[in-house]
Amino acid sequence: MEKGRIAIPSMEAGGLDGLRSGHFGQCDVFTLIDVEDGKIKSVSTVPNQEHVQGGCMVPVNFLAGHKVNALVVGGIGMRPLMGFRQVGIDVYHDDARADIRPVVEDLIAGKLPIISDNQVCGGGGR
Repeated sequence: MEKGRIAIPSMEAGGLDGLRSGHFGQCDVFTLIDVEDGKIKSVSTVPNQEHVQGGCMVPVNFLAGHKVNALVVGGIGMRPLMGFRQVGIDVYHDDARADIRPVVEDLIAGKLPIISDNQVCGGGGR
């Protein structure tokens, strides 16, 4: 990834040295990483929104509004995955590591796969 904004569902305060949330819908915050010329330019966090009105589409629209291009998840349901695809946000899969920094570095290096339909959750998550 040469340029864009990555969102990582994160626990507690998030940040580049924080821990990922296992399922994007239950994260505390989203860590946003801006990438330019294949390098991390800036890092910020935004609190997750409640899933009241709009259900699973709330985070889709929220992240689209924050100009996110890529999302890395350990788990996601089919409905929000379809929503991210509709708004042009690529969803990548990594459920092996909890640390945010190496996952971001792997995404920038092109080492993470786009999530496939057979990797989606039935809901709930961990």
